[in-house]
Amino acid sequence: MATIRFGISLENALLEGFDNLIKKKGYSNRSEAIRDLIRDSLVMEEWEFSAAETVGTITIVYSHETRELTDTLTDLQHHYHSSIISAMHIHLDEHNCLEVIVVKGKAKDIKAIADRLIGTKGVKHGKLTVTTTGKRLK
Repeated sequence: MATIRFGISLENALLEGFDNLIKKKGYSNRSEAIRDLIRDSLVMEEWEFSAAETVGTITIVYSHETRELTDTLTDLQHHYHSSIISAMHIHLDEHNCLEVIVVKGKAKDIKAIADRLIGTKGVKHGKLTVTTTGKRLK
């Protein structure tokens, strides 16, 4: 695959801010940082408008003492077993648990699963993190 060079014009303050950001994140150069920004935009586009297979994680925090919540979450995960690749359960303290659920499938289906799990009564916090299978990225 050929590499294409192109120029970009930025205001001084924007470039300084970008240089500070890439230094903080440990990028070796601006090109790699810009490539990652472009890839991130392409992944978000894939999630918004594509019917392609995608992957992501659903992270939830909840108290295991909330009545019937653990059973409800387990039942939901069994219901969506075809989209759930893996789940990890962590005891944060004597009361709170963290679950990280890896999902794979069409974006709209994954969003629906995430909304259902995160919206379950008793879940304190939840987040869907989206990414790509990598098949469409170079």
